Amino acid sequence: MVKKLKRRVFLLLEAKQHQQKLSRFFDYFLIFLIISNTIAVCMESVEEIFEVHQTELIAFNRFSVGVFTLEYILRVWSCTTLQKYRHPIWGRLRYMLTPLAIIDLIAFLPFYLPFTRVDFRAIQLLRLTRFLQLLKLGRYSRSIKVLTQVIALRREELILTLNMVIFLLIFSSSLIYFAEHEAQPDKFPHIPASMWWAVITLTTVGYGDVYPITPLGKLLGGILALLGIGLFALPAGIIASSFTEIIAMNKIAKKTLSPKICPHCGKNIDQPLDDSTDLDH
Repeated sequence: MVKKLKRRVFLLLEAKQHQQKLSRFFDYFLIFLIISNTIAVCMESVEEIFEVHQTELIAFNRFSVGVFTLEYILRVWSCTTLQKYRHPIWGRLRYMLTPLAIIDLIAFLPFYLPFTRVDFRAIQLLRLTRFLQLLKLGRYSRSIKVLTQVIALRREELILTLNMVIFLLIFSSSLIYFAEHEAQPDKFPHIPASMWWAVITLTTVGYGDVYPITPLGKLLGGILALLGIGLFALPAGIIASSFTEIIAMNKIAKKTLSPKICPHCGKNIDQPLDDSTDLDH
């Protein structure tokens, strides 16, 4: 009886295809709760709203934390349904160390951390940690899952691009420091401080709070601005092409798992036409 109940709970919480209406409703309910919590945290930052609706906001926060806590407990309890988490102790510990389980834990754990005294900074930190509940959307959002697949598919290319950005950042910070330090010792006192200028120049943001005034510094700034356009467009192109590839792969996989069957002959009409007789479809 307990084993059967555990399996039903596991299918409710972990079902990937959402074939059951109850499982689909539970996922939508949690998505709604996560988004509502994010909106509530934003509203709490408005003092006028928080003073008027403080009781309702706190009650909603406690309700949400209770739901997330119960969800986490049920996931840990029912995870032994899977073979790799079969052991009642070590299996559950392995599950608790998985990335999604850690995200589920930090979504409600800060609420239970005791504060020895009322500290405004501690309360503000508690509000901030509630934004971490947005990470739970990765379990339910298809778009975030696709983004994860994209990063995994192009991990090496993205790491290479990141290395190039870091190298160019350090290199440009060093050059602008030696070019502008004597003319502007307060704006470019050392290389770490010069990295701020390098970042806003490479990203072509250009706030204008720090800028070169020497001819060499201006020349360097122009070159880096042009390099930044191409350099930061590179990872965007990699991610965009990967998105197209992943979406195409998912469509093919979906057709393979759920092919369209001709009602007349029973053939898979998603397959390419082999001969002229298939044109009758």
